[in-house]
Amino acid sequence: MTSKTRIDDRFAALKQEGRGALVTFVTAGDPDYDTCAKLLAGLPAAGADIIELGMPFSDPMADGPAIQASSQRALKAGQTMRKTLQLVREFRKQDQSTPIVLMGYYNPIYVYPTPNFLDDAKAAGVDGLIIVDVPPEADGELCLPAMEKGLNFIRLATPTTDSKRLPAVLANSSGFVYYVSITGITGTAAPDIEEVHSQVDRIRRATTLPVVVGFGVSTAEQARAIASGADGVVVGSALVRAIERTLGPDGRATDRTVPEVLELVKTLAGGLRTSPVQANMKG
Repeated sequence: MTSKTRIDDRFAALKQEGRGALVTFVTAGDPDYDTCAKLLAGLPAAGADIIELGMPFSDPMADGPAIQASSQRALKAGQTMRKTLQLVREFRKQDQSTPIVLMGYYNPIYVYPTPNFLDDAKAAGVDGLIIVDVPPEADGELCLPAMEKGLNFIRLATPTTDSKRLPAVLANSSGFVYYVSITGITGTAAPDIEEVHSQVDRIRRATTLPVVVGFGVSTAEQARAIASGADGVVVGSALVRAIERTLGPDGRATDRTVPEVLELVKTLAGGLRTSPVQANMKG
């Protein structure tokens, strides 16, 4: 098992505050390395409690058009896995407490290769991994080695994860459970709040880990509504679309890019700070 991590500490602190976590997703190197570094540096002060950093990949099959486009922009700008870890190292020079979770697909880790990646990720200051295409049946490939290095391995649960499947999903999970509120691809629909809460309750009955909800959250009102029955919300596509909206005609960052994205994060964070999380948060 992993020992206590920054993710554990952050959820414990939020429980004391009585509110859910705002988990923000951006793609590493989107729209370019320097702009992404400035964005990461500004996220905690804007209200991000946990940062998910997407590892760009040429075939992001679980992602909707916005995140696919962000991956393509990053790759076109020269982003690599080594540069992604460098972004984390840069961030850690000024922030030792905000958790960073790398999210993406197994292929770029496998070719790194895996043992070296885990060593380098841990040394850079990464706290956890969400790898969408490695099922529990393959835990020996990545999940268990990651845990041995002290990294949280965070699993996805979906509306189709039934009671037979759930124990396998939760078996070696740590940090938190990421509940995908809509089946399909990211950023393409809005979640049904009541249904989300009932699914979160179902997962909570099977684990003491915090349950965070993602896919389809794009406004402060949605974030507030979901956080009233969960331990946090992930906002990804909305932030990535905000980056895209601020790019110049040449597809490059403008002086609006960082401030406008951080302003959206502040708005979303404000939604969570006005809504105490239900008292049934597990600890």
